[in-house]
Amino acid sequence: MAPLTLLAQDQPAEPSSAEQTGEAEQAPARAPIPLVPEGAVWDSFHGQLNAQKYSPLDQINVDNVGELEKAWEFHTGDVSDGSGDTAPTVWSATPVFANDTVYIGTPMYRVFALDPATGEERWRFDTQSTQEALTQPALKSRGVAYWEADEPVAGNVCEKIVYFGTMDAQLFALDADSGELCEDFADGGVLNVNEWNNMPENWPLSLLQPPTVVGDRLILGWAGKDWEESEAPAGTVFSINARTGEREWTFEALSEEMRQRSGTANVWTHMAADEELGLVYLPVASPSPNFWGGNRTEEAPLATSTTALDIETGEVVWSRQWVHHDIWDYDINAAPTLMDITVDGEEIPALMQATKMGFLFVVNRETGEDVWPIEEREVPGGDGSVEGEVYSPTQPFPTVPAPLLDQSEKPDVWALADAASFGQCSALWDDLWYEGMYTPPTTRGEGTLAYPDSAGGVQWGGVAFDPISQTAVVNTSHIVQYIKLFNREDFDEADSGSGNESGYSPQLGAPYGMRLEVALNWLGMPCWEPPFGELVALDMTTGDVKWRRPVGASQQFGFFMPESWGSPTIGGPAVTAGGLIFIGASMDAKVRAYSLETGEQLWSDQAQAPSVSNPAVYEYQGRQYVAFIAGGNTILKDQVGDQIAVYALPE
Repeated sequence: MAPLTLLAQDQPAEPSSAEQTGEAEQAPARAPIPLVPEGAVWDSFHGQLNAQKYSPLDQINVDNVGELEKAWEFHTGDVSDGSGDTAPTVWSATPVFANDTVYIGTPMYRVFALDPATGEERWRFDTQSTQEALTQPALKSRGVAYWEADEPVAGNVCEKIVYFGTMDAQLFALDADSGELCEDFADGGVLNVNEWNNMPENWPLSLLQPPTVVGDRLILGWAGKDWEESEAPAGTVFSINARTGEREWTFEALSEEMRQRSGTANVWTHMAADEELGLVYLPVASPSPNFWGGNRTEEAPLATSTTALDIETGEVVWSRQWVHHDIWDYDINAAPTLMDITVDGEEIPALMQATKMGFLFVVNRETGEDVWPIEEREVPGGDGSVEGEVYSPTQPFPTVPAPLLDQSEKPDVWALADAASFGQCSALWDDLWYEGMYTPPTTRGEGTLAYPDSAGGVQWGGVAFDPISQTAVVNTSHIVQYIKLFNREDFDEADSGSGNESGYSPQLGAPYGMRLEVALNWLGMPCWEPPFGELVALDMTTGDVKWRRPVGASQQFGFFMPESWGSPTIGGPAVTAGGLIFIGASMDAKVRAYSLETGEQLWSDQAQAPSVSNPAVYEYQGRQYVAFIAGGNTILKDQVGDQIAVYALPE
């Protein structure tokens, strides 16, 4: 079993070294990060590098948010429902407000610069990237990143840069004022990240998530093909000079030996950083193949972890593994949220890592040590049906905060869905193996019940945090799936394809293919009891839940279900000093505002498609705005869009 805490070892002189594990290293002296972000910008994927998704603006507040109206909207034209020759689009970008401009990147790989008050187009740039879904079931983008020099020189080009990546692994650097390529960056403004791919014949290192900008560095991860192959590109993270595109260091999550037989353990989502501590925090994914680990039975302590690196060198300072020998595709899929909290009278520089398992792990972000106890508990072993597999006897469980979902027993069958399907749901439940959290995949029966599922109890939107009240806010999905492994000779390759959180996939090179399905009856109704999604607020001085409520409404056959049933969610919340939570994320394609104090819904509006993105909150010329991208995600429903909708109080 892998150790819970891994601390840094001495590294070779060359900073682009590979495996980084071992001995403890003293954390650098700490200067506190500001409790409240300065200014009114929203210049990164999570608003700030600490991933708090917090705005100090209070012009819009609990007393007047009901008056919110659409100030402007913009349609990019970059949308596909997949019915023609173009793959469907999935648009999960956060609007970035910086340089007195709103920047958005689209799933057809164009960048738009818009006036923050009117939505008028200032410039656009077309990467002319391929419109093929090379590594995903859809064309996909989570938007742009922004960098500017410490003291930009007026009139000089590329003192302010917008970065945008494509599915075919090209990173573009554009002058933020004009949209022109920055000629001094890489090859005339374009960096081919795939030149660092150790297995380019498998698939390119898709740049679907914008780089994390830390000082004059771009910290760059990538996405690939889930479930497809046992041997895959290795999960490298690159530090790149923001001006020149030169690689400065490389981080590898897997040992050189394991990279010959496995792969991934990549960082496909955004990261967080504490510049005062000099640390960048990586949410590291699981190794390949996702649901069988017989080719990677040795310890891989940096996989499925939160790992803190020295920003200057890429050396590991500390690491915590949240799933040992991950065979459930429980990638750490969200940037950790950095927060200063007061626990039992002690001021603690904390980090909260949300996970697909519905766990919220809280550690000291300087050292990686527990804030509240994290326990190693026994978990189920295999049933003998899967050859070559090993099972970790224990897994880490947080004690505080309590898990967001109860995974100790099978979720109750929803009586309404069971009756409507003449007992189909209860029959399925009887044929699914489940002994609690971490019940491993099997070849028997219909397979293993997976709760929460690989789509995640918490998705990549992550946790928002109000530093004044020390309240954390997180949306969670309640989804039941079931996973079955098939012996290679019994697996029909014709049924397989790159996964969209469900379906068949081959796991080529492994002795088992797999199938992952959502537990629905023949009418498409969930077999488990609602609510299907919730919004939860936690008091971070104690870790206790302040309130929780269903969020959004599910939709089937064109009808909205009762809001008391809630909705699965993709995309995260933002919080403001006005005492508000803004979130889209739900199937019903509404965007909403809730009271941070009570959870009461105070406002909503209908968007073009589900807003499966983090909202942005900004101020321009004295007026506060809230911006949502309504792009949709086929995991939720087959409704996609190309809309950015921006709201403000009446003038």
